[in-house]
Amino acid sequence: MIDFLKTFRKDEDGAVTVDWVVLTAAVVGLAVAAFSTINTNAKTLTGEIGTSISNSNTTLQGINGGGDGGDG
Repeated sequence: MIDFLKTFRKDEDGAVTVDWVVLTAAVVGLAVAAFSTINTNAKTLTGEIGTSISNSNTTLQGINGGGDGGDG
């Protein structure tokens, strides 16, 4: 049993795998945080744009420069 523990302690197989798992978890965590921030800000911006468009005044002008539409 003691020999097994000594060999287990010296064995480094899988150490690279653990490094990659930790690195991948960090990258995924950063991606989720970035997506959340971008999503929130995008929703806020589109809401502000929608409000601005709703509050804007638009007018229609005639093709001939806004005349009275008479024939002469």
